[in-house]
Amino acid sequence: MILERAVIHVLPGQESAFEQALEQAREVISQADGFRSLRALRGIESKHDYLLLIEWDELANHTVGFRQSHLFHQWRGVIDPFLDGTPTVEHFAPLEAFETIGS
Repeated sequence: MILERAVIHVLPGQESAFEQALEQAREVISQADGFRSLRALRGIESKHDYLLLIEWDELANHTVGFRQSHLFHQWRGVIDPFLDGTPTVEHFAPLEAFETIGS
Protein backbone atom coordinates (compact mmCIF):
# COMPACT_ATOMS: atom_id res chain seq x y z
CA MET A 1 0.00 0.00 0.00
CA ILE A 2 1.17 3.51 -0.85
CA LEU A 3 -0.27 6.67 0.66
CA GLU A 4 -0.41 9.78 -1.48
CA ARG A 5 -0.56 13.06 0.41
CA ALA A 6 -1.83 16.02 -1.59
CA VAL A 7 -1.97 19.49 -0.07
CA ILE A 8 -4.40 21.67 -1.98
CA HIS A 9 -4.92 25.41 -1.64
CA VAL A 10 -8.38 26.47 -2.79
CA LEU A 11 -9.24 29.96 -3.96
CA PRO A 12 -10.70 31.89 -1.02
CA GLY A 13 -14.48 31.87 -1.13
CA GLN A 14 -14.56 28.71 -3.28
CA GLU A 15 -14.37 26.17 -0.45
CA SER A 16 -17.99 25.03 -0.62
CA ALA A 17 -17.90 24.68 -4.41
CA PHE A 18 -14.61 22.76 -4.18
CA GLU A 19 -16.08 20.35 -1.63
CA GLN A 20 -19.02 19.68 -3.94
CA ALA A 21 -16.67 19.16 -6.89
CA LEU A 22 -14.59 16.79 -4.78
CA GLU A 23 -17.58 14.45 -4.59
CA GLN A 24 -17.55 14.20 -8.39
CA ALA A 25 -13.76 13.90 -8.44
CA ARG A 26 -13.96 10.98 -6.00
CA GLU A 27 -16.24 9.14 -8.40
CA VAL A 28 -13.64 9.64 -11.15
CA ILE A 29 -10.57 8.53 -9.18
CA SER A 30 -12.37 5.53 -7.72
CA GLN A 31 -12.38 4.02 -11.22
CA ALA A 32 -8.56 3.94 -11.40
CA ASP A 33 -6.75 0.62 -11.18
CA GLY A 34 -5.10 0.19 -7.80
CA PHE A 35 -7.16 2.90 -6.08
CA ARG A 36 -8.08 1.97 -2.51
CA SER A 37 -9.48 5.01 -0.74
CA LEU A 38 -9.69 8.78 -0.55
CA ARG A 39 -9.93 10.83 2.62
CA ALA A 40 -10.34 14.61 2.50
CA LEU A 41 -9.63 16.96 5.39
CA ARG A 42 -10.07 20.73 5.63
CA GLY A 43 -7.67 23.03 7.41
CA ILE A 44 -8.70 24.46 10.76
CA GLU A 45 -6.41 27.48 10.80
CA SER A 46 -6.60 28.00 7.05
CA LYS A 47 -10.10 27.10 5.85
CA HIS A 48 -9.01 27.20 2.21
CA ASP A 49 -6.37 24.48 2.67
CA TYR A 50 -7.22 20.82 2.13
CA LEU A 51 -5.36 17.58 2.70
CA LEU A 52 -6.20 14.59 0.52
CA LEU A 53 -4.98 11.19 1.65
CA ILE A 54 -5.27 8.68 -1.16
CA GLU A 55 -4.33 5.02 -0.85
CA TRP A 56 -3.04 3.07 -3.82
CA ASP A 57 -2.01 -0.57 -4.18
CA GLU A 58 1.32 0.48 -5.70
CA LEU A 59 3.11 3.73 -6.54
CA ALA A 60 2.81 3.07 -10.28
CA ASN A 61 -0.98 2.88 -9.95
CA HIS A 62 -0.88 6.61 -9.23
CA THR A 63 2.19 7.92 -11.02
CA VAL A 64 1.74 5.93 -14.24
CA GLY A 65 -1.66 4.25 -14.40
CA PHE A 66 -3.78 7.14 -13.15
CA ARG A 67 -1.72 10.13 -14.19
CA GLN A 68 -1.35 8.86 -17.75
CA SER A 69 -5.02 8.01 -18.15
CA HIS A 70 -8.12 9.86 -19.27
CA LEU A 71 -9.32 9.67 -15.67
CA PHE A 72 -6.58 12.04 -14.54
CA HIS A 73 -7.71 14.63 -17.08
CA GLN A 74 -11.29 14.23 -15.86
CA TRP A 75 -10.13 14.54 -12.23
CA ARG A 76 -8.19 17.72 -12.93
CA GLY A 77 -11.02 19.13 -15.02
CA VAL A 78 -13.32 18.86 -12.02
CA ILE A 79 -11.01 20.38 -9.38
CA ASP A 80 -8.75 22.75 -11.35
CA PRO A 81 -11.19 25.69 -11.40
CA PHE A 82 -10.91 25.92 -7.60
CA LEU A 83 -7.15 25.55 -7.15
CA ASP A 84 -4.98 28.39 -5.92
CA GLY A 85 -1.65 27.13 -7.26
CA THR A 86 -0.33 23.65 -7.90
CA PRO A 87 -1.03 20.93 -5.31
CA THR A 88 1.94 19.53 -3.42
CA VAL A 89 1.99 15.74 -3.79
CA GLU A 90 4.17 13.22 -1.95
CA HIS A 91 4.02 9.47 -1.50
CA PHE A 92 4.61 7.39 1.62
CA ALA A 93 5.13 3.69 2.28
CA PRO A 94 4.22 2.08 5.60
CA LEU A 95 6.82 0.94 8.07
CA GLU A 96 6.02 -2.72 8.62
CA ALA A 97 6.80 -2.61 12.33
CA PHE A 98 4.13 0.07 12.85
CA GLU A 99 1.31 -1.20 10.66
CA THR A 100 -0.52 -2.83 13.55
CA ILE A 101 -0.28 -0.03 16.12
CA GLY A 102 -3.71 0.75 17.49
CA SER A 103 -5.21 -2.51 16.24
